[in-house]
Amino acid sequence: MKIITRAVLLLSVVSLFTDVASEMLYPIMPMYLTSIGFSVALIGLLEGIAEATAGLSKGYFGNLSDSIGKRKIFVQLGYSLSAISKPMMAVFTFPLWIFGARTLDRLGKGIRTGARDAMLSAETTPEFKGRVFGFHRAFDTIGAALGPLAALIFLIFYPAQYRTLFLLAFIPGVIAIAITFLVKEDRKIQNTKMSALVARPGFFSFLKYWKIAPREFRLLVVGLLFFTLMNSSDVLLLLMMRHQGATDQQVIGVYIFYNLVYALMSYPLGALGDKIGLKSIFIAGLVLFAIVYGGIIFAASVPILLALFFLYGVYAASTEGISKAWISNIVSKNEVATAIGFYTGMQSIYTLLASSLAGWLWYAFSPATTFGVSAIGAVFTVFYLAVVFRIRR
Repeated sequence: MKIITRAVLLLSVVSLFTDVASEMLYPIMPMYLTSIGFSVALIGLLEGIAEATAGLSKGYFGNLSDSIGKRKIFVQLGYSLSAISKPMMAVFTFPLWIFGARTLDRLGKGIRTGARDAMLSAETTPEFKGRVFGFHRAFDTIGAALGPLAALIFLIFYPAQYRTLFLLAFIPGVIAIAITFLVKEDRKIQNTKMSALVARPGFFSFLKYWKIAPREFRLLVVGLLFFTLMNSSDVLLLLMMRHQGATDQQVIGVYIFYNLVYALMSYPLGALGDKIGLKSIFIAGLVLFAIVYGGIIFAASVPILLALFFLYGVYAASTEGISKAWISNIVSKNEVATAIGFYTGMQSIYTLLASSLAGWLWYAFSPATTFGVSAIGAVFTVFYLAVVFRIRR
């Protein structure tokens, strides 16, 4: 059986160009927002609201995709909205406009995520899910490395010209949209079990999936959402580097390094997960997360930051694609978009809470408290998953 099909390759390339556009902006987003008057607390609120919007739309549009048996239209619309949002960030700088543009970007992600992941899942069998999702994450993350690299080169020649970067980011976004037209739509999905749920889905109807979902899915999601609550936006991780004295160029450089590690490790760890178990790989990733978030409190030099972000890249490769592969193996193929939409939707809501909590801990106590709480939360999640799923060697 061919593991990496044409559809998997095309969707991976689309994600690559989209992440080039998004990640050109992500590492400079904190600097840009602070330069136009945003505080750390307001940045945390912005990211939280944007992710909450993405989350609710992931649930709804994943459910809607299963309902009408279509995937491609959601993929194309989602990538289009994200591309349009980039230049919008540079047009005006007053807070409501920035909130709207950032939310539009995340709405686009919400529209496409469930349908795209269902397309990836449909292209393979359970024994190869780790490889397929790992391959997609690898391409996605290559884009996440190329984007900051382009931004770094640009800022070397044009320091602090952040708004121009937002305009340039529109170019790879348009390329991504064009490639989606090469992806072939699969035949209409037939789903009798969920017919009552998805016949006329309301905006929050995806929440009803919890009642009919497999028990293993519910147990897994409880652990994943607890970890999400203990986590926060990577923007705060980058701000921590600035807090410890790193320059803009060093922040972007370390972020590029992290994404390269993430990209290189995604497929091998996905393949390893197919062999020894996706659960084992995921739990190992959480252990690395705890080490990174505990260690960054004491990081005082660029070499130490590089070592921590190397581990952080391995953590990301061990969890992001792995969690979706794990979920897609638990549920039936006609529920994948709804199941992943439900999880990622709730995950985004919890990210809003987590970012708000992290921002409050940062100001009320210290940055060290923020990252210490996250590290401890990851450890608790490890114990929960280990006990509930009884990981065996």
